[in-house]
Amino acid sequence: MRYMELSNHSMVKEFTLLGFPIAPCFPILFFAVFLTTYLLDLAENVIIILTVWTNYNLHFPMYFFLSNLSFLEIWYVTVTLPKTMLSFVSVTKQISFMGCMTQLYFFLSLGNTECLLLAVTAYDHYVAICNPFHYSTTIMRHTVCVYLTMGSWFTGFLISGCKVFFISQLTYCGLNIINHFFCDVSPLLNLACTDMERAALVDFMAALFILLMLLSVVILFYSCIIFTVLHISSVHSCQKAFYTCASHLIVVIVVYVTSIFIYGRPKKLPVHDTNKIVSALCVVVVPLFNPIIYCLRNQEIKDALQKILNRIIYIKTDGASPDSCKLCEYAAEMISP
Repeated sequence: MRYMELSNHSMVKEFTLLGFPIAPCFPILFFAVFLTTYLLDLAENVIIILTVWTNYNLHFPMYFFLSNLSFLEIWYVTVTLPKTMLSFVSVTKQISFMGCMTQLYFFLSLGNTECLLLAVTAYDHYVAICNPFHYSTTIMRHTVCVYLTMGSWFTGFLISGCKVFFISQLTYCGLNIINHFFCDVSPLLNLACTDMERAALVDFMAALFILLMLLSVVILFYSCIIFTVLHISSVHSCQKAFYTCASHLIVVIVVYVTSIFIYGRPKKLPVHDTNKIVSALCVVVVPLFNPIIYCLRNQEIKDALQKILNRIIYIKTDGASPDSCKLCEYAAEMISP
């Protein structure tokens, strides 16, 4: 990113990430917890991607967008968690100016792209329920899905590029301690010793578009969906429509509530431990539970996962004893709906 090279006029060449206020005897425990969470994040999302792409029955727009969200979650946690885990076991907690701006850029870009993909997924559900006869044949063709996905990624990274450009042009001098566990907007603005009104305005306008406008679009789509579902006479069709949207709606609520709490306020605010806890919820906990929420009420995903497990069981128990086969059959039944 060429524009980051323009920031070498800054007096501060590196920052110190303050991290979490933990007792000296707990760093190893926190490292183990974050490492376990990170590995679970990766495993869950990789399983969803492989499940979608290896099952022909899941080659539909809804699962195409779901696999993109899972791919995004992998990089979302990778941007922040490895550096955070390293800070628990390292004496030095420094991050270079370039490294901080790079982390901020990718973190914001992936967060913006997630909001855009959630809005696109809401549109997909709207078309599937409100206009089902033209869903896969004319409206949500594969090329359309690819264009919507590429547009979401491009727009998310473009908006963040504008934000980080103005933040990187600020002069940082004096205290270089970031009161956070990763480089974020508000902690950086607190350290700027030059006029940060332009950077704050650009950040506010971008947040206004990403959070409020896209949230309004999602609410509009779901209002139409609810209106259509209420006029469905078939109970089975009504339940199917509810199950299709319930998991996505839960994720939308969690993502937008946490994002609005962190980014929907004036930017030059002191970062308290509450902000860190909410950020940890957004960065660590939400990506961990998103795959579970997506699969919880999705019959097709459950069936595909059960078929994959059955194949693994068949391979591993070829020639095994009857008792071990019974144990494998029991394991398969545990994930069945």
